Amino acid sequence: MKKNRIIFWITTSIIFLLEGLMPLSTLLFAHEYFNAGTKPLGYPDYFAYALIICKVLGATAIMLPQLPNKLREWAYAGLSFNLLFATYSHIMVDKNISYIVMPVVVGGVLVISYIYNHKIQSLENIN
Repeated sequence: MKKNRIIFWITTSIIFLLEGLMPLSTLLFAHEYFNAGTKPLGYPDYFAYALIICKVLGATAIMLPQLPNKLREWAYAGLSFNLLFATYSHIMVDKNISYIVMPVVVGGVLVISYIYNHKIQSLENIN
C-alpha cells in the first residue's frame, strides 16, 4: 500500500508540475511565451489561454484526493485528450521528433498516475 501511494504521488506531482505549474508560471511570469507551444501549430491565442486554464484545473483536480472520483476521472480524461491531441498536432504540423516525444512521455507518466490512483482507491474500498 505504501509503495502504491509513493508511486502515485511522485507521478501525480510530475504531472502537476508539467501540466499545471509550468503553464501557469509561463502565463504569469513570461507572458510573451504563453503561446509558444500553440502558435507554431496554427492555433489562435485564445486557444492557448483556454488550454492553460484547463490544464491547471485538471492537474489540480488530480492532486486533490478529497474531490469526488468522478471529477478526478474527468480531469484524467481531459489531460489525456490534451496530450493525445498535442502529439497528433506535432506529428501533422512540425514533425519534430522531440516535440512529439514529450507529450508521449508525459502521457505515460499520466497513465501510471491513473493506474496507481485506481489501485489506492480499490484498496481503500476493501478496507
